[in-house]
Amino acid sequence: MNSSNWIGRNVSRLLPAASAKQKDADTQLARAQAAGKSGAQAAPKEKGSPALRSIPLRLEAALRQEGEALSPRLLRRALQALQAIIDPRVSEVEGGRRAMDVAAWYADAPLAQRRDLWLLMSEQFVADAEKTMEALARFAAAVGTPDEAVAEVHYRRATVSPRRRLLQRFSVYPEGVRFLVDLRAEMLPFLKADRRLMALDVELEYMFSTWFDVGFLDLRRISWDSPASLIEKLIQYEAVHDIRSWADVKNRLDSDRRCYGFFHPRLPGIPLIFVEVALVGEMAQSIEPLLDEHAAASDLNKATTAIFYSISNTQSGLRGVSFGDSLIKRVVETLKNEFPRLKVFATLSPIPGLRSWLGKNAAALLDQLADKERRALGQAIGSDPLTPGDFLAAIESPLELPEKSPLRRMLLRCAAHYLGQGLQDGKPLDAVARFHLGNGARVERLNWAADPSPKGLKQSCGLMVNYLYDLKRLDKHRALLAQGKVPVSMELQDLYI
Repeated sequence: MNSSNWIGRNVSRLLPAASAKQKDADTQLARAQAAGKSGAQAAPKEKGSPALRSIPLRLEAALRQEGEALSPRLLRRALQALQAIIDPRVSEVEGGRRAMDVAAWYADAPLAQRRDLWLLMSEQFVADAEKTMEALARFAAAVGTPDEAVAEVHYRRATVSPRRRLLQRFSVYPEGVRFLVDLRAEMLPFLKADRRLMALDVELEYMFSTWFDVGFLDLRRISWDSPASLIEKLIQYEAVHDIRSWADVKNRLDSDRRCYGFFHPRLPGIPLIFVEVALVGEMAQSIEPLLDEHAAASDLNKATTAIFYSISNTQSGLRGVSFGDSLIKRVVETLKNEFPRLKVFATLSPIPGLRSWLGKNAAALLDQLADKERRALGQAIGSDPLTPGDFLAAIESPLELPEKSPLRRMLLRCAAHYLGQGLQDGKPLDAVARFHLGNGARVERLNWAADPSPKGLKQSCGLMVNYLYDLKRLDKHRALLAQGKVPVSMELQDLYI
């Protein structure tokens, strides 16, 4: 048996369990991850300790240094195990089996050792720079000649890194795709401060965008009659309005409700993204009636409006892979076929970034008010002169504000400004707004006290928004957004400061 085969079949013995010191490093990494810090920050060197070494330096060293999970010897063996996966002398099946051996070791490895494996995959499997430059020169010289197409093909092939082949070998077996998605999800919190991982992240995102193309996804309705294991997944992954009980989830799946999800054959039983829909007689202005388990069901024969009130992605490892817009379009088509009377398709959406944005921009918003408006607002608050701090303190209890309160109107105006005029790099500030407006929706209406839950009050002072999907104007709205203009209703424009 040659050394490559031995490595492939004995990776768990090559990479033993962590020592006590390594487990300490792993604990520090886990704490840093929970705090939103980077892996590099997780194990800061003490005063007098040597500087952290790069992966190439560690591979050439003889002894492990403080703060390093894998010793140089084990790091070299880990690299050999990864290289054995793409050994040109072995078949795809054998390469895939070796990849699964590495995945089995990874499942039991502490976080600090897993991070060393990410770094190896990211830094040690790069395209040949010399061949890439040579192919680029040939392509540049061939532009405008009959050889241009061939030269372009050679250049594209030269830029493909062996990392891609390595990742593809993990996908040979069905559980390999699950492994890669989970690996990226675990790695994402460490990306900002450790750019060495970026190559691996970009490679994974590129491959996932192909593997999880909407053409390979199945749209399925999830109902109360679906397997219990699938319904449990909804409870686990619901990201907008927490599911409180089995009665709550039954209410969201039964009678006048619909729930649809996209599924991939390599992740059976797990919806990649799902949307919850209420079929009602008019555009909803509060989430409470939609979540009320005891409310009477709507008459489906009279339903004219479909309200998308929750959309949840379940796999953080698929960040950057877009299929939410396709899900909504497919669901709209499905609902129209089942219920021809449906004419209005809209959302009842949270505004998760509003409250934090207000905290940073209250002064600038107040400065835009006319003197008369500012005085009225100050009198309502009991603040003269009116200060941003007084304004922010006054909106801490928005549900207590009377309907004609100047403070209530000011809060609505701030929200309208945030949604309709708040742009950064030509894109809406709010994440939910970016999603729906990018799909061609329009900001239709703001709803006061629409989400009185603690989460709703903390994020948006209880406000929610309807985004309208006008099927005849989706392209027009996307074109407006591309020009830096947010499509909004006249009702919203009237609230602008």
